[in-house]
Amino acid sequence: MLDKYLDINPEVAEAIKNKKAVVALESTIISHGMPYPQNVETARKVEEIVRSRGAIPATIAILNGKLKVGLTDEELEFLGNAKNVAKVSRRDIPFIVGKGLNGATTVASTMIIAEMAGIKVFVTGGIGGVHRNAQQTFDISADLTELAQTNVAVICAGAKSILDLGLTLEYLETHGVPVVGYGTDELPAFYTRQSGFKLVHRSDNANELAKIIKSKWDLNLQGGVVIANPIPEEYAMDFDYINDAIETALKEAKLRGVSGKETTPFLLAYIKRITHGKSLDANIQLVYNNAKVGAELAVELSRL
Repeated sequence: MLDKYLDINPEVAEAIKNKKAVVALESTIISHGMPYPQNVETARKVEEIVRSRGAIPATIAILNGKLKVGLTDEELEFLGNAKNVAKVSRRDIPFIVGKGLNGATTVASTMIIAEMAGIKVFVTGGIGGVHRNAQQTFDISADLTELAQTNVAVICAGAKSILDLGLTLEYLETHGVPVVGYGTDELPAFYTRQSGFKLVHRSDNANELAKIIKSKWDLNLQGGVVIANPIPEEYAMDFDYINDAIETALKEAKLRGVSGKETTPFLLAYIKRITHGKSLDANIQLVYNNAKVGAELAVELSRL
């Protein structure tokens, strides 16, 4: 049945069949997360980093209604330039597929399609989470509910610092999602290495991390794992500086009535403007760093 909807790149399909290391990559960062041409350049560089560490990259998107696992260079270029590419989470998948449209996958939808294809490791920038003032708005990212039910390990630089990080950790704990600090005892906050929130679990190498993740799924403990990998020190932004920029962006979003799935792209773009592009530079570097760790983890998992 899935063959009707799922189109796996031959190189990726061969790697999955032979239990080689494969790393899933999202496409929202291409279509909605960065301006052209940096979006396409970053996507290509991330794939290159994954290959250099011994794994096969599989960028995921929906093109003409097909769930694509592993994009060609031409398809990456198309996503970077195309208009009317939908931002697709779990709820949107049947509509984009059924109507034969184009969609860029978020963390949640990338996890879903990766699991369909048999890919266990996924690299992104930062996960979504509980938005600030969620007590009134109930604005909670579908990424969190997906992490509670889909067996994919997600390497990220923590949750985006535009969110309520404390409530995000509480939500993940309630739903039994492990959050593992990779070489850190503190939740990284996307642009910065610190957030003020301590983590319960830590791992310092990919081999140990692979064993932890495999044991979770061997024990039939359903759901994903968050591997919180801090942005490298040399690219991290000043904690107070970026938080001031975020507060300014949040006030502007409220004034303009921005809500729902438009909130994160608006805030990231506004923060980029306030910081004169420094936040975008940090975003790119943290994704590169996550790609290195994700590839190393995929290689170790493939050996177990």
